[in-house]
Amino acid sequence: MDTRPVENFTAEDFRRRAVHEQAPHGVELGDHTLNPGLKDLILGQKLRDAAVLVPVVDRPQGATLLLTRRTDTMRNHSGQIAFPGGRIDPDDGSPEDAALRETDEEIGLKRGFINLAGRMPDYVTGSGYRIAPVLATVRPGFSLTINPDEVDEAFEVPLEFLMDPANHRRDSRIWQDRERFFHTMPYGERYIWGITAGMIHMLYERLYA
Repeated sequence: MDTRPVENFTAEDFRRRAVHEQAPHGVELGDHTLNPGLKDLILGQKLRDAAVLVPVVDRPQGATLLLTRRTDTMRNHSGQIAFPGGRIDPDDGSPEDAALRETDEEIGLKRGFINLAGRMPDYVTGSGYRIAPVLATVRPGFSLTINPDEVDEAFEVPLEFLMDPANHRRDSRIWQDRERFFHTMPYGERYIWGITAGMIHMLYERLYA
C-alpha cells in the first residue's frame, strides 16, 4: 500500500500557499457571507478582537489539521469543534502572539514546534467576534497538555479531506425568527460546523480552490 502523501496536501505545500496570505487586520469576511440579509446586523455590533491558530501538522502520510472540542461547560460555543485560540489581550503584541499564547494555554502546544506561515482575512461572527486566523505548520514530535477547563479533546483531520469541496455542505437553522445558513463538514462522529467550518471553507477558497 502506498502511504506517501498526496503532493498537494503536504505541510510544505501548505506553507508555500500560505506565505502569500498576509491579509491585514480589518479585512472582514464571515458569517454574513452566507447570510447577506444579516450583514448589517452582524457588522453593526461592537466586535471583540480574537485570534485562532490554524495548525497544519506535518505528518508522513499527509498533512492534518489540528482541532479541538470545547468543553460543554464553556459559556460560548460549548461543545463545539474549534481552532485553538481566544480573545486578543492588551498585552498581546499581535494577533499572532495571541494565537500562540492561547494555543499553549488550551492544549499545551509549544511555540518551538510552530512555524507561522501567513494570515487570512479577519472572520466576523454573529456572536460578536472579529477573528484573525493565523496560519501555521507544526513540526511533529510534540506532546499536548489539555486544559480541562476549556478543552475536552484535541484531534487531527486529514487536510486532504477538509480541502475537498465534496465534503463541504451547507445547512441552516432558524435564528431570531430567520433562517441562517452555515457550512458543515461532518468527519466520522465529529460534526465540524459554524465558525470553524466557515474558516476552513475560507481556507479552501483562498489556498486550494
